[in-house]
Amino acid sequence: MTKRWISTALFVVCLVIGQASASAGSPTPMQTVKERIDQIISVLNDPQYHTPARKEAQRDKIWEISKNMFDFTEISRRTVGPKWDSFSDPEKSRFTDVFMQFLGNTYIDKMQGEYHNEQVVYLQEIVKEPQALVRTQLKRENIALPIDYRMKHVEDKWKIYDILVENGVSIVQNYRVQFQSILQKESPAQLIARLEEKLKEQQSQLGQ
Repeated sequence: MTKRWISTALFVVCLVIGQASASAGSPTPMQTVKERIDQIISVLNDPQYHTPARKEAQRDKIWEISKNMFDFTEISRRTVGPKWDSFSDPEKSRFTDVFMQFLGNTYIDKMQGEYHNEQVVYLQEIVKEPQALVRTQLKRENIALPIDYRMKHVEDKWKIYDILVENGVSIVQNYRVQFQSILQKESPAQLIARLEEKLKEQQSQLGQ
């Protein structure tokens, strides 16, 4: 997976994060994805945020919309893999919280820096309760990047737990390789400490 594809994939993740609002009838997975893309793009295009001084406010608004869409507990469990059972309950909770913040910062930073009126094409929705797959394409100039969203029905909402890009390459799997390599030599507490340090560095760079 090239750095270009990874960068683009991270950007696309940002376009779909968000929480489904209540409506008459539960939104389908594809409707949920599209609704959130529209909301995020609206914030990106809002002139009130088009100055450096308003960048942080824009970040906060995007995070307010986005933080409840992803099933971060499921993402954490899947990225850690089989060793998730070796984490204590407090370690699972702490890892999930830190990883959520790290992912949020990563994706929103990419989104703010790389959005240039790209077009999202919705191709197909496959629902097999309690899971679903939404297939789309991101069109940027002469590039058409396939993006598949894996979703689960959680508490009457469709939430994303993985994203597949470029021939089915999984974002969760990408992190799992890194985390499993660390856990072969270190404890869950040491992995969490590593991630906390990464988060501090990230927040320092973002001026948080």
